Amino acid sequence: MAHSVYLYQTRDIRFQIKEWLDSEKLISCDAYKDYYGLDDFDGFLDVAFKICRDVLCPTNKDADEIGMKFVGGNEHAVVSPDSFKNAYNTICEAGLGPQYANRSEEGRMPLCWYAPILEMQSGASPGIVMFWCLTAGATTVIQNNASEELKERFLPKMFSGEWGGTMGLTEPGAGSDVGACSTKCFPTDTPGLYKIKGQKCFITSGDHDLAENIVHLVLAKTPDGKPGTAGINCLIVPKFWVNEDGSVGAWNDVISTGIEHKMGIHGSSTLSLSFGENDNCYGWMIGNGPVDGRGKGMAQMFQMMNEERLNTGTFALGCIGSAYYAALDYCKIRVQSPRWNDPKGPSVRIIEHEDVRRMLMFQKAIMEACRALLYSTYYYQDLSHDASDEAERKANDDMTMIQIPLCKAYVSDMAWISTEHAIQCLGGYGFIEEYAPAEMARDCKIYSLWEGTNFMHAQDFTGRKSTMDNGEPMKKWLGLIEDFIATKKDPAFAAEFAMLEEVFAAYKEIAGMVEAWRADRKMIQIFGTRVLHAASMTVCSKLMLDQALLAAKKLAELGDDHFDANFYKGKIATAKFYVMNVAPAVFGTLKAMKAGDTSAVDCPEDGLM
Repeated sequence: MAHSVYLYQTRDIRFQIKEWLDSEKLISCDAYKDYYGLDDFDGFLDVAFKICRDVLCPTNKDADEIGMKFVGGNEHAVVSPDSFKNAYNTICEAGLGPQYANRSEEGRMPLCWYAPILEMQSGASPGIVMFWCLTAGATTVIQNNASEELKERFLPKMFSGEWGGTMGLTEPGAGSDVGACSTKCFPTDTPGLYKIKGQKCFITSGDHDLAENIVHLVLAKTPDGKPGTAGINCLIVPKFWVNEDGSVGAWNDVISTGIEHKMGIHGSSTLSLSFGENDNCYGWMIGNGPVDGRGKGMAQMFQMMNEERLNTGTFALGCIGSAYYAALDYCKIRVQSPRWNDPKGPSVRIIEHEDVRRMLMFQKAIMEACRALLYSTYYYQDLSHDASDEAERKANDDMTMIQIPLCKAYVSDMAWISTEHAIQCLGGYGFIEEYAPAEMARDCKIYSLWEGTNFMHAQDFTGRKSTMDNGEPMKKWLGLIEDFIATKKDPAFAAEFAMLEEVFAAYKEIAGMVEAWRADRKMIQIFGTRVLHAASMTVCSKLMLDQALLAAKKLAELGDDHFDANFYKGKIATAKFYVMNVAPAVFGTLKAMKAGDTSAVDCPEDGLM
């Protein structure tokens, strides 16, 4: 039985957005200054929390146990549980669905204010969130690249949630290797209109009955398209044709051929789709058509993919949070065994046992560190769009681009590990489906696979993100950590700053070894994932210590008898735990890299038997 009790907490979310990040600076930008004060965030968060608690979370049992059912046909090939309709409509009517993606609308919410809402939604019901998030991502591509006529035709009903959206990249023979795309688009006599033929698979929200129409963004090549990603175009291919006046017309020969039977996240419909089996599927080219077989599809789709990569990290964070709060709640009430130093004494709540406390603190530290990494990246992204100074926009865009692979890969990898700790906290009951951690473990595993498997993000981080603009942005990113260590040292955190200094020195040595290996990338391939994790732990240590300094300052101002004192004490303890217990794994990576062991690739294939 899936979890349907919402235990999520918002105090740390408010701390990170209202106290730690400089939200005052952000909302003083022209895009926000006439609309928001800092306390408006509380109103958004409170409404979102209540919807998550009262509407989304109660659907989660249906999401996990009933899931999306494939019935076939050309109308709605997939049907959702009855409870989904109210949940979907409530989110859209509250303006907490695809509307946030309308970045040209006056009074739009900053993305770093929406991130906590998305996190809580995912924590409430991981599957159902996909139905508006994929739509939001698709609108980004259309909004930034399509003609005004196509924007007017498609965007209003996508922003409202009346129509859904997808990204159609993956094919049976073209998964992570997107350039192997075999779907074709053939020009017609109507400029910009193409006939579509091909198959896609693993298409999230590929069909459902929550929206009147589904607008697919399909990657395809013209007959003369260049090999690899250079020849890819991106087209708007609705399931039902959309007439010039915006009305829905005839079926567009988009067939749902099957639904994937997944390990988890059963409330999300993941489909195989066939385009043009009856030679009657059409789509509109986004932007100008290809020139000499070269398309702009990958550059356009990357705008959605970068957005979805950040979202994927945020979805993973929601699962981390839900599993942790469920474990914490259980450990506070489960009584078993006396304390180790009082073997004949009474049994105590398991939260009083040291190893259980360690596992809880690990989850809390991972949750808050990943939250800091994600929120700071959304903050950079907001300023990259909304700062008035062009140089400041560029600097913030650089920081966004560097941290996106960390947000996607590190957070999703840690979600699996953290939810496993939640299961362990519950002992045998953790293996029982009626407790939240079991479902969260099944649901969160997809996040390390979505939007490019995590090794691809390690390649991106050690490759393009480390070398872009001759490596200057990466130097600045590292400089932020170095400056923090040099200028923020506090005697109250002497041991933690000493550890961070050692961790940072180790990471700089790791980065130097990556540079030395560029001529022969085999070693980078072997260690890439571990390098990304080391970078993530290094920057997360800096972020957590920065929060600890602020928490200590607040605690000194408020005093021990203040109602918020324990929160700030918890912040300090959590930061110390992360720096002193999680981050030292960086040393192991450095030692392994120095050893240079290549046994994984030297071993003959038959030796793996």
